[in-house]
Order: sequence, then C-alpha cells, then structure tokens
Amino acid sequence: MLQTEYVRNINSNYERILLEKKPEENKYQYCILSRGGIKGLLPCSLRYINGLAYLYYDISSKQNTAQLFAGRCITREWVTDFLWSMRQLQQELGRFLLDDHNILWYPDQIFQDLESNVFSFLYIPYYEGENSFGRLLEFWVERIDYDDEVLVDCVYHMYEQLEKNGEVYLQRQIFEDAKALERQKLHKEPEQISTDPAESVSEPVENAVPALGEKDSEIMPDQQERREEKKGILGIFESKRKRSRELRDNYRQDIQKTMDGYAVAEENDYDGEEYGQTVYVEVKEETEQVRRLFTAEDKLIAGIQKPIFSIGKKKEEVDAVLEDASVSRIHARIVREGKNYYLEDMNSTNGTWKNGLRLQPYEKRKLECGDEIKCGRVLLFFR
Repeated sequence: MLQTEYVRNINSNYERILLEKKPEENKYQYCILSRGGIKGLLPCSLRYINGLAYLYYDISSKQNTAQLFAGRCITREWVTDFLWSMRQLQQELGRFLLDDHNILWYPDQIFQDLESNVFSFLYIPYYEGENSFGRLLEFWVERIDYDDEVLVDCVYHMYEQLEKNGEVYLQRQIFEDAKALERQKLHKEPEQISTDPAESVSEPVENAVPALGEKDSEIMPDQQERREEKKGILGIFESKRKRSRELRDNYRQDIQKTMDGYAVAEENDYDGEEYGQTVYVEVKEETEQVRRLFTAEDKLIAGIQKPIFSIGKKKEEVDAVLEDASVSRIHARIVREGKNYYLEDMNSTNGTWKNGLRLQPYEKRKLECGDEIKCGRVLLFFR
C-alpha cells in the first residue's frame, strides 16, 4: 500500500511517496529518472528525511484527474487526447528502456496541465505493486458522458478487452480503438461485415477491432456468453447514464422539490355568499440557509448552491471567477458534505489560506460561518 501525501515548499508543490525500503540509488531506473527530461513523466527526485526515503514528484500548476472530474463528465475528446498521450508515453519509455509497468494508472496519480492540456504520469522505479489500468476504466465508467453512445460503447469495449487480454491489449490494440473513437466509426455498417472467415483473417490490423453491437449470422456458445456479459455491463452503464443525468439536473430538481406543493379543493358545498374554494397548503420545513462568498469590501461574489463549488480564474472551469494574477486556473473549491462545508486547496501555485493558516495541496479544512478565505492575494469571507 503506497503512502502518499502532498507537500509544499516556497516555490513548488509536490506529491511524495514513502519507499518501504532503502533504494539502490545507483540502479539504472533511479539514475535515469533523477536525470529528468523524459517527456510525459512528472519530474522526480529522491530525498531522505529522518532516515526515511521519499520520492518527490513536482506537481506544480497541474491537477490530478480524480479532482478534475469530481463534478463533471469525461468527454470523448478528453479520452482520445489521453490515449494518444499514453501512446507517446509508451514510445518515450521504450526509448529510455524503462518498464511501463511502473506507471501508476490511478486517477489521482495522473496529472494534467490546464493551460497546455499536457498529461504527466507518475513513474516509480522497480515498482512491484498493482498499477491496474482497470481502476482507471472503472473511474471512466463512473464519469463518462452517457449521452455519447459511441464513447460508452468504446469504454465497454476497452473494459472487455482488458479483462480478456490483460497487458497485451494495452500495448497495441487500445490505440487502434483510439483511432476508431477519433474517426467516430466504432460501429460497422451491416453491409461492411464480411462472413468469409478467410477474408476476416487477412483483414488489416486497423480494421480488426470488433464492431460493437454487430449481429453475426451464427452465434457460437462463447459468443452468446460474451453477449450476455455485455448486456449486464451495458445495464450497469445505463444506470450510470441515468445517474449522470440526475447529477446534471440536481440543482433544477432541488428547486422543483422546494416549489412543489399539493392543492386539494374542499369537497363540502356551503350555502350563502361565495368566498371561493379553500386549498390545502403543505407546511414545509424551513430550507437550509445558502452559504455565500463575499469580498473584503462586503460585495457578494456567489451563493454556494452546489455540492462542489470551485474557485479560480478559468471561466469555463470554475463557479466563482477571481480575475487576479495570483489566482490559479482552478485554485480551490468548497465541498458540501451533509450540513458541513470544507475548503480544499486544488494544488494552487500561490496557496489557499483559511483564517491565516495555509493549506497543503488537496488538503481539506472545515469552514464555519465568518471564516476568512485567501486565494493568492484575494481575500474572501464565507458567510
């Protein structure tokens, strides 16, 4: 089990990993990694603190994908960009005779620069633990855009092939699938499907990717079994799709629930003057007060009405935009858990403070009404 934590010094942010035993620094992978300059890998250095060995990875100005997609969907374009970055990484590792098994594929260990969109991966020399790519696919299943059926089919296909072929699939065929995803031609048209076995054997590799959802004239038992498995997984995908839509419509539904009431007309008729019908008004509990952010001049910035409320200067990515050079693109966020609110630093360059105390990268601290929040040079108040 890896022991990881985020730390900050004056100029940089790091993820550091505690090594279970003293490393052999003179071995090739340590030497080549400490030299640096390998495209696609996070810069890394080996340090000793109180007799313990740590690997320090520079993550300044980057976001890990687990945080980046905590509140939004993964798109087809992003998956395509990721797969091509993965291909380039494998080529670079091969050039330096490094083992790609030492890459960690966990979502919180894959970083992206939001300005250049370049991916950076974490490499552990002589790593013997699990680096399962399956964990990454499971993360995609939770967060892909389920309105994009081509993307859904592609992720299912990757999951199926990884289960069937293991690491071999990651070496080549996954990139053929990336080509198909980029061309938006994962599904073959019925007239393009050949029933001649000899023709299918001689088919070029690029077209050898099985068409998803195609119907064969004859279904063998093992094919039927795979189709049943697919139905089961696609059933899970369908439930995920519904959940994704629910999340996107969450705010609208909350408003509707608050506004909905029941109007029941009185059934009894009364003689005399007509005063109109009496309706039953449902008594609702008082809704929880919405917390808000204010500037030092007491100007309202925004009400915090989302479970995850992000702060930064990149307008397309955040809920509250702070136009200041000291603020990172995605600087911090406020997370609501039940009735409590927490401030979390998002690996910002110039730091996030709560009541004068600086947070470590990705550290969360509970907020109380009246707390002071500082993002870079910008002072805010949580009320």
